[in-house]
Parts: sequence; C-alpha cells; structure tokens
Amino acid sequence: MSGFERRQGTLHGDGVSLVELGDRHGTPLYVYSGSALLGAYDAYAAAFAPVPHRICYALKANSSGGLLRLLAGRGAGADIVSGGELQAALRAGFPPERIVFSGVGKTDAEIRLGLEAGIGEFNAESEDEIRRLSSIAAGLGLTARVTLRVNPDIDPRSHPYISTGLRENKFGVAIDAAPAILDRVRALPGVEVSGVQCHIGSQVTDLGALEQAAGALVALTRSLLGRGFPLHTIDIGGGLGVDYDGTGAATPADLAARVLPAVAGLPLRLLLEPGRSIVARAGVLLARVIGIKDNGARRFVIVDAGMNDLLRPSLYEAFHRIEPVVDRGGAAGVVDVVGPVCESGDFLARERALPPVAVGELVAVRDAGAYGFSMASNYNMRPRAAEVLVENGQARVIRRRETFEDLVRTEVAE
Repeated sequence: MSGFERRQGTLHGDGVSLVELGDRHGTPLYVYSGSALLGAYDAYAAAFAPVPHRICYALKANSSGGLLRLLAGRGAGADIVSGGELQAALRAGFPPERIVFSGVGKTDAEIRLGLEAGIGEFNAESEDEIRRLSSIAAGLGLTARVTLRVNPDIDPRSHPYISTGLRENKFGVAIDAAPAILDRVRALPGVEVSGVQCHIGSQVTDLGALEQAAGALVALTRSLLGRGFPLHTIDIGGGLGVDYDGTGAATPADLAARVLPAVAGLPLRLLLEPGRSIVARAGVLLARVIGIKDNGARRFVIVDAGMNDLLRPSLYEAFHRIEPVVDRGGAAGVVDVVGPVCESGDFLARERALPPVAVGELVAVRDAGAYGFSMASNYNMRPRAAEVLVENGQARVIRRRETFEDLVRTEVAE
C-alpha cells in the first residue's frame, strides 16, 4: 500500500490533502504515510514468518524519530551504522537486544557505546575489528556478540556507488577467507562469534543476485556449524529495490520464496536489514513552483526544493516520479524540474514529461522517504525541511522546519 492516492484530482496521504499540508506547514515539506510505512514492514514480517527471524530496519535510510517509534512499536529491530544512530534507536524504543551495529568504520567510542547498551550483534568488517572488539569488551568485563561480514563478490547490478558485495568494495572480508579468520579469533576473550553476514548492495532488483548471495552464506554457515562453531544467526542483509518508476518490483514475498528454501533446517535465527524498501514509498517531498523559465533549448520548472533537500537525483542521477498535487489536466510537456541551489547539478528531474503546472502550485516528488531527509544538508545556508507524519486521517509535525538560528547555533564567536 503506497498510502498516497488521488481524490477528485488532488493527491492525498492517508486521507489528508497534500494541498492542505503544504499550505499549513510550508514547503519544502516531507510527508510520510504511517500506513505505508507499517504495511511495508508487515510485508517482511509475514513473508519470513515460516522461520525464526528478526527484521532490523536500516536507520540510514531515514532516522526520523517519529518513524522510528512506529517501527519499534511494531516489533522491528534496528540496523545502525554510527553512535548517533544507536542513540536514536534507543531513544525511539528499540530494545538493545534487537539492534545490529553495522558499518566499516566503527570508532572505539562507538564500540563502547554499543557494548554498554547491550546491543544484540556487531557486524564486524575485518579481523582487526574483531580484535578491537575483544580488547574493548574484555576491558569492560563484557562480551560482544559478533557476526563477520563476508564479501561474496557478487554484482548486484545496481548503481556502483551503492554496490557493496564486490571484491573492489571496502566492505567485509573475502568469503573464502572467513573460516581461517574465525578460527583465529574464536578463542579471543570478550567476543562470541554468533554468525556470518553479507550485504551486496542497495536498490537491488535482481533477485537472482540476492539468492546467489544467500546461497553462498548458507554454504559457509553449514561449514562453520560442522566445524563446531556455536552459531546463533545467519544475516542476509538488505538491499531489496523499489520501483521508483511505478512499474512494479520484487516484493518481500518474492525474496522469501528465493531465500527460505536455502535456510530450511538451519537451527538459527534469520536476520534481515531492509531500509529503502520499508520507507521509500512511505514518503513524498512537497515543493512549490516558484518560476517557469524557457531559454529556447530547455524549459525549466523551478521549485523551492533542491539538491540540499533531496540529493539522490544529483548524486546518482536517480529517478523519482514527479507530479502536480492538483491534476488540472492538459497535455504534458517536457521540462527540467530544478531547484534554487547555485549549482547546475541541482535538479530533481531532467527532460521529464510533466503535466501543466503554474507558479504557486505544488508538485510531489514520489517515493522520497528513503535517503531524502537523511541525506539533506544546509548547503547555500538553506534550512532543512519540516517533516509531517499522517496517520488515520490526522497529520502531525514530527520535525519542525529549521531556522537560521538553528544553522548558526553551533558556531563559536571569537
């Protein structure tokens, strides 16, 4: 369920008019559908119900507290990649034992924070990291539950910036090196090897690649169990893609159909860490048209949201559907939808067919819930957008719009 639908030509989110929300709260504005968010999580929970599992939402996709609290209340776990995300997860109510700490560059301070909180697992990226975990945990008189991230050298065929499972990527260890590494660290004080993990990339639409990676991880797991490792989990990561063009994409049920046969019979808990596929379709970015410009070669629709609000199109040339909030009818024209930032790379869409819009009207950038606000910046000294959550026909602000005072609050006067 997307959570967004048209009623008499006007786009609504969970029953609330987006025109009303834009007028009331201003733009740029992120609007999230509570029903779409929880529906996406529930689809994972239902798909993997046949086996013991934990769905750990990847906070890097969107760490806004109002959304995190909904997911924590639904029983989700959390996948975090920084000390800040750990604090956000705890603040939102995720039990520590349902938190997985991933990431290639954990600092000693972040490791201590995770240990003292009693998190469920650390996804270690190297032998050196496991040895650091051992030293820090033993010094605190604690035990770190460790899963080793392995790199199966599988091409997810997504954008190279979000591919993580090839030998050239910085993540994990070569899968064939894992047994020797785990043999060397299994007796270290302060660590307990609880499983292995892989994550081959983000926005993966090729289920064959995910199935191949899961199969390689299962084979490694069975080998380790045969060698006496007392494993507890097998972690297949996340990365399931989203149909940004609206043409349809694989579902959690499709993924489960590929993965569950491989893990059948393993006496372990299956962990997954989806982010984008839970929150992307639950969010839209509202922007107001502030100008229309025709230079002869191109026609530009200038809006008040830019690359500082939604970086993905400029960073990855990512596609997002853009549509008028109020459909007035009429033939679509080819335009560039651009923002106010002083960069030629500041665009939301290029050479896109867009129905007629006029200055002052609203457009909605669809499927912007993932890597939208979480990658936003204050470039050009622009305050970040407000965020609104809509549930059961009621809307509430979950993050107010920043002010200039917020932007300079951390400056130190000489």
